[in-house]
Amino acid sequence: MQKILIVSATRQEIEPFLAKFKVEPKYETGFYTSGTNPGLAVLITGVGMVNTAHFIGRYFLSAFNITINLGICGAFNRTIKLGEVVNVTEDCLSEMGAEDGNEFIKYADLNLGGTNKFHARLDDEMDMVDALKKVNGITVNTVHGNEESIKKTVKLFNPDVESMEGAAFFRACEHLPGSCIQIRSVSNYVEKRDKSKWDIPLAIKNLNEFAVKLVEDLQK
Repeated sequence: MQKILIVSATRQEIEPFLAKFKVEPKYETGFYTSGTNPGLAVLITGVGMVNTAHFIGRYFLSAFNITINLGICGAFNRTIKLGEVVNVTEDCLSEMGAEDGNEFIKYADLNLGGTNKFHARLDDEMDMVDALKKVNGITVNTVHGNEESIKKTVKLFNPDVESMEGAAFFRACEHLPGSCIQIRSVSNYVEKRDKSKWDIPLAIKNLNEFAVKLVEDLQK
């Protein structure tokens, strides 16, 4: 049986998944096991890249051969539908860099060594994952909601989606064995903040339905 770890920022994003596999978190964050599936565990980290990296590093979860980041996200790319589930294969810490007057210098141009771009790793065949739209993401501390900053970000990075955890997840998983993938469902488009246009319930529903089927398929 495949040993699978699910990583999510919040329990709300994966509540249906938790109920399906009888994972019963006692706190808002922490490491929890399934009551019905001995090969499955869940790590709830809290929102943001610092929390994500901290909790993965804290538990050093090397016992799992597949690690999956599940969450909702915003989309820059308007060809992606609200509620669509996507496979984020590349993610970037887009805020790493420097300001030079009105210009932004990307991290790669600062010659400081290392990188702010990280990638999924797929060591196992996953037909369901391969069938998803492959997208590139950015990870931010402040989600975009200003028209000018959105234009600048699109010009600099041309991202499809944004989250507050994705790149940190990939970076933290570099020391873990096996596959690490990031699966997200789009809850809103990246624009001036207007929650009346968002569809978080649909994004959560589609994300969880996909995740349940994926885990069941991987553990056949």
